[in-house]
Amino acid sequence: MHANDLPPTGSTFLIRGGCVLTLDPGLGDFESANVLVRDGKIVDVGPDVEAPGVPEIDARNTIVLPGFVDTHRHLWQGILRNSVPDADLAEYMSTVHNVLAANFQPEDVYAGNYISALGALNSGVTTILDWSQVQNTPQHSDAAVDALTAAGIRAVFAFGPAAGEAGVLPDDARNIAGRRFASSDSLVTLALAAAGPEVLPADVAAHDWRLAKELDVRVAVHVGVSQYGQHRHLEQFLLDNPVGDRTLFIHGNTLCDTEWQLIADSGGAVSISSAIEMQMGHGTPPIQRALDRGLVPSLSVDVEVSIAGDFFTQMRSAFAAQRVNANELMLRGETAPALLRSHDVVNFATLAGASATGLADRTGSIAVGKQADLILLRTDLINVAPVNDAYGAIVTAMDTSNVDTVMVAGKIRKWRGKLVDVDIEKVCSEARDARERVVRRSGGKTSLLTGVLAEPARI
Repeated sequence: MHANDLPPTGSTFLIRGGCVLTLDPGLGDFESANVLVRDGKIVDVGPDVEAPGVPEIDARNTIVLPGFVDTHRHLWQGILRNSVPDADLAEYMSTVHNVLAANFQPEDVYAGNYISALGALNSGVTTILDWSQVQNTPQHSDAAVDALTAAGIRAVFAFGPAAGEAGVLPDDARNIAGRRFASSDSLVTLALAAAGPEVLPADVAAHDWRLAKELDVRVAVHVGVSQYGQHRHLEQFLLDNPVGDRTLFIHGNTLCDTEWQLIADSGGAVSISSAIEMQMGHGTPPIQRALDRGLVPSLSVDVEVSIAGDFFTQMRSAFAAQRVNANELMLRGETAPALLRSHDVVNFATLAGASATGLADRTGSIAVGKQADLILLRTDLINVAPVNDAYGAIVTAMDTSNVDTVMVAGKIRKWRGKLVDVDIEKVCSEARDARERVVRRSGGKTSLLTGVLAEPARI
């Protein structure tokens, strides 16, 4: 690969000579193949694909695969990265939600969403569900959508409540749906972020699903989180309210077996954030509980205030979480499930994520007719060379430094290891300024040694 060559200027090109992992069960994988992209869509894949006169991308010494799909991240918190690294769930809620969220202005939401979206692209995430619960005013919502659009990432904007509100504000949801999401073919589409029956009365929670049906959008809901999921509120809710197959259930750590079966019976999808779930005390990541019921889980970062925003962290944590539990059963002489394979985890991170967000017809695999949401991962770097197993290298050894090229709908967003048309210094400066504004309004101050809301300003 050549460090100084320029990216193709259009959305038609041939990706030549990479190890191609299609994640398409019918097409399979290729140790070396070419991918033809025309007008931002995949039109052919295979070792013998040629396109004379079309610009080429040299993909030798790379793995070519669909971009990662993050099915649940609170992007507005991007300016608060690693601010509460040691927090459990209660401390996170009391600091980030109960204090900081109310002090975000629209420009702060933009800064958070923008830097988080760019960070996602930089690490190979081409599609993201933004579970956004900072709709303090319609201008806050516009700022979040503007940032996603400016970043150029494929996104599902999951419109949630304002800071301090329990549920989605219906007039605001209708307003932004009409103004900003008239077309379902846009790069940024709409969903609703529901609080759910574990934190709201059932009749109030049901309103969000009725609103989603009215707006013809999907619902993403947190369930089974820590002690909130231990009271079987979801069970009765799902028995009384058929939610259909357009619901994404996030976490599910402390749900009972009946609730898990009801989720499977509904046709809904699952998002698991293994790293944050283990770190904050949500409960054991329920990967095997999903698999036991025929559900293929998707993966998500959740919050960057306490965890890394790259998807290699998510894949590794999911891989280890399922295997440690299975291995523990084997060591005790009990019946254990099959161990996850690295191929399974890459599928969670790509095609399963696209299915969970309702975008499997557009992204998630390399197949003819799909959008060219593709990433090239370098195999000739010191942390992975020599690569002996492509899936194994991705899951067990790679990190963001291996993400060489990222494209969304055929548009190059990262090239030869650097984001395209992004002033990194300016983005970081604006994020720091936004963080300072929010913390100052909250009555605190920042410190590199003790984090946000540091002494002497205790809140």
